[in-house]
Amino acid sequence: MDDPFHNLGLETRDKTALKKAGIDSHDKLLNHLPKRYEDRRAFDVSITPGLPVCLRGQVIDFKQKGFGARRFAEAVFVIQGKELALNGRIGLRWFNMPYIRNMVAAGMEIVLYGKVKESSSGFVIDHPEFEVIEQNAVGGIHIERIVPIYRNIQGIPQRRLREIMWMACEEIDTKHVRPFLHPNPNEDRGELIRAVHFPNEIVDTEEARREFALEEFFLLQLNVLWRKSKIKAASGYSQGQKTKLLTEFYNDLPFDLTGAQKRSIKEIHADMKAPLPMHRLLQGDVGSGKTFVALCAMLLAVESGNQAALMAPTQILAEQHYLTFKKWLEPLDIKILLKTGSRQEQSFSDSAGKAEIIIGTHALLFDGVTFDNLGLVIIDEQHRFGVEQRRQLIEQSQKVPDVLVMTATPIPRTLTLSIYGDLDVSLIDELPPGRQKIVSAVRQQPKVSEVTKFLKEQLDTGRQAYIVYALVEESENLKASAVTTEHEKWAKRLSKFEVGLLHGKMPANEKEQIMTDFRSGKTDVLISTTVIEVGVDVPNANIMLIYDAERFGLAQLHQLRGRVGRGEHKSYCVLISNTKDEVALQKLKILAATENGFKLAEQDLKIRGPGEVLGTAQSGTNELQYIEFLADTKLVRDARARAEEVLMRDPQLEAHPYLRPYLKEENETLQIS
Repeated sequence: MDDPFHNLGLETRDKTALKKAGIDSHDKLLNHLPKRYEDRRAFDVSITPGLPVCLRGQVIDFKQKGFGARRFAEAVFVIQGKELALNGRIGLRWFNMPYIRNMVAAGMEIVLYGKVKESSSGFVIDHPEFEVIEQNAVGGIHIERIVPIYRNIQGIPQRRLREIMWMACEEIDTKHVRPFLHPNPNEDRGELIRAVHFPNEIVDTEEARREFALEEFFLLQLNVLWRKSKIKAASGYSQGQKTKLLTEFYNDLPFDLTGAQKRSIKEIHADMKAPLPMHRLLQGDVGSGKTFVALCAMLLAVESGNQAALMAPTQILAEQHYLTFKKWLEPLDIKILLKTGSRQEQSFSDSAGKAEIIIGTHALLFDGVTFDNLGLVIIDEQHRFGVEQRRQLIEQSQKVPDVLVMTATPIPRTLTLSIYGDLDVSLIDELPPGRQKIVSAVRQQPKVSEVTKFLKEQLDTGRQAYIVYALVEESENLKASAVTTEHEKWAKRLSKFEVGLLHGKMPANEKEQIMTDFRSGKTDVLISTTVIEVGVDVPNANIMLIYDAERFGLAQLHQLRGRVGRGEHKSYCVLISNTKDEVALQKLKILAATENGFKLAEQDLKIRGPGEVLGTAQSGTNELQYIEFLADTKLVRDARARAEEVLMRDPQLEAHPYLRPYLKEENETLQIS
């Protein structure tokens, strides 16, 4: 077999490590992009707690400290050019990394990167990235230039990996590199690749990365639009010709729907009446009433003689939907089935026939669940599911069913275009009347006695409260409180109230009982992890305390806040933090200042970037090399416009055969993600 790296003169261990990392060609090696760059021509000299720095200096002391499981390594680092005074010293610490003692020693000159924080003894950086610099090193690719820092490949040190990349860039054969989809005769593709890896100036790499991002997003949009065209060409159900059930449901409601809900129902109804499959995203802020809209769609399917299935990400949310639907639809005598991993329940007798509405978790994909005529599939909180799980449910239908995916996590426009561009979008952008404004506040290191007093005052009036923590159990590596230990403390502080504990590691039947007790008012306070983030609806709960709030993203904090303010009582969300990180505190202040989820989503995108906002489960995003540009509205729209233009002029890509290999589903049966 030919050696793809024969021109690079790699050692056998290098090739083995690359192969284990899935890199088996020159192209894949060049696509292992830098995660960031360090300007090693001029290092940082000033330090701001909470912000990352890149420093060059010397290790003057290294020791192992602690005992047993609490053992850690600590070094004293002196910034280059500083006197051996406190302002030039920084402590470096590594926990549970015993091999560090083989990598660091007093006398070494190193370049390090990490986030600085203050301790009782001065500045400290935990788990810094570092690289040993050869004594008196000058020039080359490791120092005195803009240096690429790559994602680690096990078995290849950062310094060696950089050398391999340099050789790979020197050996670029433009014939074997994917050509530009929109060629510019004045551009040298090889130079652009080199600028991504080893730029002369930061601006060079930004311009090159932007060019490649446009190409990558063009391919993403091409796939999205191609899939959409195939969906529209498939044979589907024509549903909603009759609206008797929907009208009766409307007439029985004790309130009127909002204009945004009515508009969304009208859009969904039009899609369902057409013989082509509906493929729609229903996007609405916390508490905007998406569930009402989903139920209206289900009634259209049921009256058309078909079944409707709703898949929720958690048992708690699935049970909540079942109880809500059962209550609303009781006058209409609709047969509803609940199916989760540990529970099955139905609202009708076995002799009454098949279920018309099926609600469940991932259990709908397994456990012998079969559908006779599945006409509508609804995926709730769709970002919690992988692509394959959604497909499995959809493919249980005889035809291509109508599909409605819902999210209460507001998605910025650029991400909607990129990731959900094959879906038509319905937006619920107003809240139902009567929703209470939530008083939000940030509190740094509040006294426990003051928090307890506030809680007792509210609980004495008959209200209920959530107290949320980031961890299930305490961790030596993370400075954050955990529900298991904090529950005991709160139970003592609030001894005259019933204090419950809920987290994801509990058995399903135990979680079910805890939520039942909280809904019924038997439990006054629920100490929980983020398992209550979505779908939990307890109108009497009006307090949300979130500890270590800086550890959560804005969208997640907004979701948690949405668990209160659902009843007639004045509601509070208190974000509690011990951090001194100004960036983290600013994030919390942004949340406290606005309840508009879409504004928060845009801020979250700016603060955390698209990768963290989306996670890796979404279709396509885990493969993107230039994901940071998903926040660039102009670039995303440009890529979309170019893809639309190509498909409009050449729907089957007959004149663009070089694009066909990039269509992931061209030779597959219809798949809907």
